[in-house]
Amino acid sequence: MWRLRESAHPVLTDEGGALLDERTGRWTHLTPTASAAVMLLLAGGTEEEAAGQYATRYGIGFEQAASDIRAVAAALTAQGLATTDPMSRRWWGWWR
Repeated sequence: MWRLRESAHPVLTDEGGALLDERTGRWTHLTPTASAAVMLLLAGGTEEEAAGQYATRYGIGFEQAASDIRAVAAALTAQGLATTDPMSRRWWGWWR
């Protein structure tokens, strides 16, 4: 399952968006369509489900939508802002 890393904080709208990487303090700006792709991926479904919703939203074919979704997911993963690894649990508190 694709997800943003804990250190990546999204600000997403239909008009575009950005991701803040708290490790580096850098912002990654997103186009409106990339922002929509991230919102659909974060909704918790599979990439195929996100592609289907993306295709419907923009009136394009499923193959093109799947390619667009994969491209956004791969770009953000390559930048270290997202991962497909299972969520790790952090244990905060005092050890006894």
